Formats: sequence, C-alpha cells, structure tokens
Amino acid sequence: MTDPIAKATAAPPDATRKPARTGLSGRLLVLTILFVMIAEVLIYVPSIANFRLNWLKDKLAAAHTAALVLEPGTDRVVSDALVRRVLESIGAKAVALKMGNQRHLLALSENPPMAHQEVDMRDVSTVDAILGAFESIVMSRDSDVLRAVGPAPMGGDFVEIVIEMGPLRKAMLRFSGNVLVLSLIISAITAALVYFALHYLLVRPMRRITSNMMAFHADPENPERVIVPSGRRDEVGLAERELASMQGDIASMLHQKSRLAALGLAVSKINHDLRNLLASAQLFSEGLSHLPDPRVQRFAPKLMRSLERAIELCQSTLSYGRVQEQPPVRRPIEFEPLVEEVRETLGLADAAQIAWIVSVERGMTVDADHDHLLRVLLNLTRNAAQALESRAPNDPLRDQIRISGRREGSVAVIEVADTGPGFPEMAREHLFEAFQATSRTGGTGLGLAIAAELVRAHGGSIELVDGTPGAVFRIAIPDRAVELDAHRGARRA
Repeated sequence: MTDPIAKATAAPPDATRKPARTGLSGRLLVLTILFVMIAEVLIYVPSIANFRLNWLKDKLAAAHTAALVLEPGTDRVVSDALVRRVLESIGAKAVALKMGNQRHLLALSENPPMAHQEVDMRDVSTVDAILGAFESIVMSRDSDVLRAVGPAPMGGDFVEIVIEMGPLRKAMLRFSGNVLVLSLIISAITAALVYFALHYLLVRPMRRITSNMMAFHADPENPERVIVPSGRRDEVGLAERELASMQGDIASMLHQKSRLAALGLAVSKINHDLRNLLASAQLFSEGLSHLPDPRVQRFAPKLMRSLERAIELCQSTLSYGRVQEQPPVRRPIEFEPLVEEVRETLGLADAAQIAWIVSVERGMTVDADHDHLLRVLLNLTRNAAQALESRAPNDPLRDQIRISGRREGSVAVIEVADTGPGFPEMAREHLFEAFQATSRTGGTGLGLAIAAELVRAHGGSIELVDGTPGAVFRIAIPDRAVELDAHRGARRA
C-alpha cells in the first residue's frame, strides 16, 4: 500500500524545474506593448476623423475665398482660364457659393461629376465623422469624388466643393503613418520602462521567493533555508515576512514532531517491560491482600485498583498521539469520595508538609467517567504538589492544595488551587499543549494536555484563572441531556 504521508510529501515531477528566466518578464513586455498599442488605437480613431474634418474645413475656407474673388459682377469679366487655375490650386472640380437666393457656381466643366460620398460640415456627429473617415481611407478609391458642404464664414448660406478622394486619402495615409511610427516609438519606450520597473519590483523578488520555497521544500527542517525578508514595506515585503514566519513555524513544528516521534519510540520500548513489572507487583499485592493485618486489609484494595489502572494505562500508552482518548462512560459519581481517593493516591493522607483542604458541597455528584475524572484531578494535584515541594522546606500554613466543588444548575464546577509559584507568562501561552506548558525541570507538560483532553471529551471546559498566590484551575462539566422516556423507564424498573 502506498504511504499517504510519503505520497503527500513527495515532490512533483516538475518541482525541481527552474522557471524560465524570460517567462514572466517576456509576458509583461508583450502585454505592455499590446496595451500601449490598444491605447494608441483608441487615440487614433478620433484623431483620424478629426484630421479629415480639419482637412475639409481648410478646403472649404479656400473655396469660399476663391468664390468671393471670382464672383461675376457687372464691371468685371472672369475668364475660364483664371477659374481653372484657381480651382486647380484648391484641388477642387467645382465650387458653389449660395448667398440669399443666388447661387454662384465655378466649375471646370459644365457638368461636374456625381459625388460618391457627401459630407455636411454643418452637422457632423462623432460617430458619423469616424465612419466617414474609415470609409474614405479604406473603402474609397483615389478616383472617387467627394462633395463637402460647409458654412460660409463671411456671409452667405453655405459653400460647397467637389473634390477627388486621392489628395484626401494620401493626406490621411500620411497622417496614419506618422501616428503609427509615433505609437511604435512610444510603445517601445513605455514597454522598456515598464519592463525594467516591473522586473526590478516584481520579477526579481518573485524569483527569489520561488527559489527559497524550492530550497525550503528540499530541507524544511534546516533553519538556514528560512527566507530572510528584504525589508521592503510593500506587498512583496509583507509576503516575505509572512513566508518567513510560516517557514519558521513549519520548521519548529517538524522539529517538535521529530522529538515526539523519538519519544513515542522510546515509550513503546519501555512500555513492554513496565507492563511486566506492574503485573508482577499486582501478583504480590494479591498475596498481601490475604494477610490478616487490618492496615493491609484497608490499603490492599486501593493498591490493587491503582495497579489495575496503571496496567490499563500501559496498555494504551500511545493513545495520546492518536485521534482521541476512549469516549467516557458517564454515570453520576459522588465527588467527596473521589477527592479522598485522589489524596490517598498522591500519598498526602498523612503528610504534614502540605495542607490538603477540601470544600465541597454536601452530597455533590458529577455526571462523568470515574477513571477520567480521577486522572484529571490526579494530574492537576500532582503538578501542584510538585510545585510546592520544589521550594522545600514545606510549611502547612503556607503550602496548601485546595479542592472545591459546587453545582451551578446542571453544571458541576470544580476548582483545584495551590499556593505555589504559579505559571510564568511564557508557559501560560501554551498552557494545554504537550511539551510546552511545563516550567519545572524534567517536566513534560503532558499532564495538563491530557487533563484538558479528558475534560473536553465530557463536553466541559478547563481554564486557568488568576490566583493569589499560586494557580487556580477551574473545571466545568455539564450534565448529559436526559431523555424523559428512558428516565421514566429506569425509575419504574
């Protein structure tokens, strides 16, 4: 069967392939040129339409002036040769000027050619100007004829001209060529500037981050593979700092997991021999239980129960590393006898160095698993006793362990307090995490982690509240919801 962990951590086939050096940079360059050209096209479209209108306005203005100069009168005669020369200088085949009810026509021939395209300069919308410009430059031929009508600037109703499309198309093509050349120059300069700017601001940092991620993937437990932030204050700098923090957490977690794996291997080796020793002690205890001594008869059953619990714990030594503890088998248990059992198990029944103070409501019961709740209290009180013993010599007036219990509706509230040195701030941050919360030399911090897991299995909560002096742990275990039908049936039975 394939190992899922090895499968998840195995590098993909392309993980070690280096990214193309020009991949992102080349795309940025192409996109920059493309976007600049699109912008130039958006600028060119109205520009070519405006150029065409201005060119026609200039022709209409020249034609208006010529029509006024060559206007026939009573005291002068205009020759056909002069009319031809004026019209050729304008580039028009015919010029007409309307003033009042009179219309004056100047033409190279008696029948001017029919126009293929007409433009009324007095009322031209933006869309019509753009469409007319592209019709002139794309769909027309040089031999086609254009008729343009415009206002008469110095009196008169309007002035119109008939011209060939050739000169207009050449002028528009020349203008388009100039715009194209200018656009290419602007695109090249802009693309180069944007390319180098983005290459310095984005591409190089991304390559650095990518290379570091690949190196960290190859050896995540090596602290030298953690990226060193560049100190930038923008989004790239934020990404580098967050990546460094994440890599540091991963490296620390993997190091801790390695320690836990080594510890689990060591515990599994010790478990077999320890279980055999406890089984031998259980046999000896059974032999002692037959002695007639009253003290032996008193303590032998408790010793047997303690050994049985110890053997059961050895059977499931590695249960903490699994998904969860065995689910609790809950039933109402009397709390005071349980507290007394905890005291006798710790060996504090006859000790005078540490005072044992119990303040429990009379007849208080807790809906919980007996062995689970016993382990929770043993872990908490053992930590308290060890904290108090660390500052020997002990004084019962100063060194105390207090256990209190009360009911708050359907919730049992238990407090375990001591007058020891308490927890330092660093231990408080990881209070219920294995191998993290201990502040005692040689401690593992497993006691609080196991206690928290057992309490949560009951649907309860455990927390450290402020104590003066020492530490106070408060446990809240709610009762189970009872189905009325089952409860009534049990009462009748």
